[in-house]
Amino acid sequence: MTDAIRRAFPDSEIVPRSGGQLNAVFEVRRPAAAPVIVKVYTPEAAWKQAKEVHVYNLLSAQLADAVPQVVEVGDTFTVLTKLDGVPLSETDPPDWRATYEQLGRLLAAIHRIEQPAYGYLTDQILDPLPDNTQYMRRQFASKLSEFADLDGDPALHDQMEQYVEANAALLMSSTTPTLCHNDFHEGNVLVDPATWRVTGLIDVENAIAADPLMDLAKTESYSIRGNAEKLAGLHDGYGELPPDWRERTTLYRLYHALELWDWFASIGTTVHLGSLARDMAGIVNS
Repeated sequence: MTDAIRRAFPDSEIVPRSGGQLNAVFEVRRPAAAPVIVKVYTPEAAWKQAKEVHVYNLLSAQLADAVPQVVEVGDTFTVLTKLDGVPLSETDPPDWRATYEQLGRLLAAIHRIEQPAYGYLTDQILDPLPDNTQYMRRQFASKLSEFADLDGDPALHDQMEQYVEANAALLMSSTTPTLCHNDFHEGNVLVDPATWRVTGLIDVENAIAADPLMDLAKTESYSIRGNAEKLAGLHDGYGELPPDWRERTTLYRLYHALELWDWFASIGTTVHLGSLARDMAGIVNS
């Protein structure tokens, strides 16, 4: 495929970038034009290509140049504009609250994109459900079953199951599904270190149609982790939150930790399992 890229972009520098198991990613540095990103997909990953194109097109209407723009779509490749900036995870801003205020505004813009149902998103919503209660009950049941099958602590499994039952009424608060990035952490947010302006976001592989508080909960779980300045900034930028936001995001943080525990256990990566189990236990026993 690199030969095909060279034919499409003659006299350009082709630089491999990090990719996944089912796709390769290249930066094409053109001599007389802005660089672009080319993502190459295997046939079995065609659905990922369709998802990425669909989600980026949805986002572009709200976020303009804060997300990669789709330039060209081929049978096995997608050409995207390259965003300026470096991952926030690789920097140390002088004012984390101000930086997270920008992140909050970015999330709020994403959540203005309403969806017709709740569910996993590709170029359509798979197995759509009409309300958040049905969707999240299905998700919790699936991940709790995986936790048991992967030899998770039976006592913790039962505590989580009981916690979900005790707090299930919170799920009814969400009545309008929106587009959720579902991986909105510092590694997927780009900033300009010269100005500390947030330049955009990347990686829409996990996007779902869900309660927008799912996104805030994941950001809190993956990046904020108790940092009061970051959390305050995120909320300042995002705007008014519903009265039950704390209880609802806590329930969703449990889900995100459970999902991540299942993933690591399924691929044999055990180093994080203990800390994730402690996080889950801390929630259900609080």
